[in-house]
Amino acid sequence: MSHELVYLLLICGLLIVPRALQRYRVPAPLSCFAFGIGLVLAWPDAHQHNDAIHLLASLGISTLFLYAGLEVDLTELRRGVAQLLTYLGLRCLTLALVAWLAWRFLGLQWQAAMLLALALLTSSTGFIVDSLDRFEMAEEERFWVTNKAIAGELLALALMFVVLKAGDPVELGSSSLALLALVAAIPLIYVALGRWIVPHAPGSEFSLLVMVGFVAAYITDKLGVEYLLGAFIAGLLARLLRPRVPALASDDIMRGVKLFSSFFVPFYFFANGARVPLGALTWEALLVGLGLTAMVLPARFGVIWIQRRWLFRDSPGSSLRVSMALMPTLIFTLVLATILYERFAIPDALFGGLLLYAFLNTLLPSLVLRTPFDVAPLPVAAAPQGPVEAGAASGEAAQTASRSSDA
Repeated sequence: MSHELVYLLLICGLLIVPRALQRYRVPAPLSCFAFGIGLVLAWPDAHQHNDAIHLLASLGISTLFLYAGLEVDLTELRRGVAQLLTYLGLRCLTLALVAWLAWRFLGLQWQAAMLLALALLTSSTGFIVDSLDRFEMAEEERFWVTNKAIAGELLALALMFVVLKAGDPVELGSSSLALLALVAAIPLIYVALGRWIVPHAPGSEFSLLVMVGFVAAYITDKLGVEYLLGAFIAGLLARLLRPRVPALASDDIMRGVKLFSSFFVPFYFFANGARVPLGALTWEALLVGLGLTAMVLPARFGVIWIQRRWLFRDSPGSSLRVSMALMPTLIFTLVLATILYERFAIPDALFGGLLLYAFLNTLLPSLVLRTPFDVAPLPVAAAPQGPVEAGAASGEAAQTASRSSDA
């Protein structure tokens, strides 16, 4: 079978089958990830022949986090700054506690322990924001879910960068300077594109924004801190420059980036599933994953629920919906579990357990929260008017026009 036909069948399968399974409340990324694992079981050397899939996966994760950066609205964040700071303060305490437990009882280095804590506790903003439309939630609840996820992601990205580079102070300094240079260069690039290219090439805004996001993602990947950081920074800076260069962060462009990422993101989850080692698909990994889920998931849910219920006086139902919607950690767990496995050599069982934990906490909101199913009513056709009704209507219209002219 030719490579072209294989890729065609793969594209059709990843775009159709996971969407069809959503009717059974199985999120599409989980189906794509499971397909990747199935490929590994059927063809153990599949990860050695996926250069094209790796490129598509890189486009998927970079555009997803580009969109996540575009979603950040600092005005909205300032609106709930007190509650968000409380949330981040509790998040720092729980991260420190989980990292200490991992260091104390699992024998991990402090860097690996902190990355494990981030993998267990960081909500996946891109996935959560994309899922909110499928849940019955009030506008205020959506506001808190979105902004708490964004605030937690900003904290996690900053900590991930520092932790990954903290082992070598020289490398930390040089990488920080490179990251600052990137942050300074991107606004200049946006302004230059908005002044010299966009006015003369209408319709190029989308492709230029995606290009900048992908280049920024490539740079941070080469710095050793993964694609997601650079893409998120590119999206965030585009949103901040919206008053100056509105064409690059308009509502239409944001919808386009979201649709673009929805095409490529399935390849990211599929590729990650195809990279799972066979040693992570064992009964021991199953027990580790179930144990992590049983211990961590109720604790995460309880901390957020108590915060919403007792500190901010939400109703029990609203607190439940907000807490449940923030449970998925899919993308951060996948990224950090891979880093832990490749750079810190965590056991296969722990790696597989983290993947199962991410799978279960991502599936849970779809099973618990109500999913609306509204059939749009057909427009009601006006009843045909007879000669008498039509004459009366025209007479009333004429009288109305006469009174208006007299006035």
